[in-house]
Amino acid sequence: MLLLLAITAPIALAFGFAGAMASRSRIPPVSWFGKGYTAIVRGVPDIAFFLFFVIALDQAFEYLRHKAKCPEWTDSIRQGSDFVVCQSAKLPLSNAPQWVHEVYGFSLAVLTFSIVFGAFAANVLYGAMTAVPRAQMETAEAYGMTQRQAFWRILVPQMWVYALPGLSNVWMILIKATPLLFLLGVEDIVYWARELGGTKGAVFQYPHPDWRLYYFLGLLVFYLSLTAMSERVLKRVNTRLSHGQATSAGEDLRKGVA
Repeated sequence: MLLLLAITAPIALAFGFAGAMASRSRIPPVSWFGKGYTAIVRGVPDIAFFLFFVIALDQAFEYLRHKAKCPEWTDSIRQGSDFVVCQSAKLPLSNAPQWVHEVYGFSLAVLTFSIVFGAFAANVLYGAMTAVPRAQMETAEAYGMTQRQAFWRILVPQMWVYALPGLSNVWMILIKATPLLFLLGVEDIVYWARELGGTKGAVFQYPHPDWRLYYFLGLLVFYLSLTAMSERVLKRVNTRLSHGQATSAGEDLRKGVA
């Protein structure tokens, strides 16, 4: 779960930054793609996206491998409700070690989480870019900066103070969404709390009574501690970014110093 957060957060932020830049593009198809990605992914319930997108993504990978590795295949890939490809195109291969299956499933989970929460991050970053005063960009252009230079040197450094509150919410939602790993076949801490706490689970059978209540209470404390620690860190980052900024937080800091 912590590994998922550590890997997914920067990838989702990269997806979000790319989506925000696409939405701001002056090229209509690129702008439509960015705004469509943000609107569609945010509008689909997470559980539906996790249940169906991963299956489609897995089949897309196998279809491409099937076309490349088995060009002599003549049978239809779609056989009723079944999706049938040649053995060499399956991901992962049936004779692959168990760790390969686990890494593949985890990779699909990371990609899915990144796409979903990247859309939320894109919406936040797009709003933050819009919130930076236009006068800042005009001043940069008056000093001879190109639009690209003004974007990277003026807009991007200043937008983070506007984006951080929204990104903080995305981070909290991402933490709460990690139990959805179970839907993707990844054994996370919620799965093991249920498995180890029960008298009989899908994998083990224990002689002890039902201890799931205590395991889930432990999970409650763990998640609350993680979110509380996240709030402290994010508050410090927000304070650091607000120094010298023309925002309410920056103004409070200026008055406090004065």
